[in-house]
Amino acid sequence: MTKRITVFIIGVFAFGPVYWLLVTALTPTAEVFTFPPRLWPKTVTLEHFANLADNPALLRYLTNSVIVASLTALLTVLISSYTAYSFSKFRYRGRKSLMYLILASQMFPQALLLITLYLVFSAFGMLNSYLALILSFTTFTLPLCVWMLKGFFDTIPDELLEAAKVDGAGQGSIIHRILLPVSLPGLVATGLFAFIRGWNDFIFALTLAGPDKQTLPPGLVNTYLGEFQAAWPDLMAASLVVSLPVVIGFVILQRYLVAGLVSGAVKG
Repeated sequence: MTKRITVFIIGVFAFGPVYWLLVTALTPTAEVFTFPPRLWPKTVTLEHFANLADNPALLRYLTNSVIVASLTALLTVLISSYTAYSFSKFRYRGRKSLMYLILASQMFPQALLLITLYLVFSAFGMLNSYLALILSFTTFTLPLCVWMLKGFFDTIPDELLEAAKVDGAGQGSIIHRILLPVSLPGLVATGLFAFIRGWNDFIFALTLAGPDKQTLPPGLVNTYLGEFQAAWPDLMAASLVVSLPVVIGFVILQRYLVAGLVSGAVKG
């Protein structure tokens, strides 16, 4: 009985906000602030979802999010793969110190670096560009991704790589033809984590990118919330729709994500 109550409480905590998001999106504007609030709207409307088609700016924000999140995931997987391979399969002076230094970088609040990054990107003329967002998101996702992939690479027997060396394979062939194909679940888990990081960020996308390069989180807020408006039902409907790509991607890649996380936690 206790387990069921615990599961129920966790379920309400996890899915309650999503349910309320849906309820608000289906509620007519005049009934949104009805007190006491209803668990289901008295009148269901799809008007707020239909309004999304009348806002061309949302398509631009969606395109920006896809570009930034995809390139962030690609760059993160590329860099973290080589870094994790070095940490996992080589032994050299300063290796452990460098590993812990990378891990320690996660201890600093990312918002504290915003002013510094803004000044640096401004000096190099990179503000209001995709590159500023991609570099920022990649930098913040790398430490955890490196450690995640290192744990996964540690589970791959060294004998497999030694056999490849005996057959005359170089380091490039070993990592590209043997290590990375075998590590597909870990790469997918890393890429999905980086993609979600780039998709969900608000403060950096709001500060470093102009109106033409902003992604969905700040774009939705600027579109539906302001000093003289608060279109909560439209915002909730838009939030549901733009969350679908991440949810669908997670469902499709779930088995790879679980395999990558579990394998990476076994050793290392």
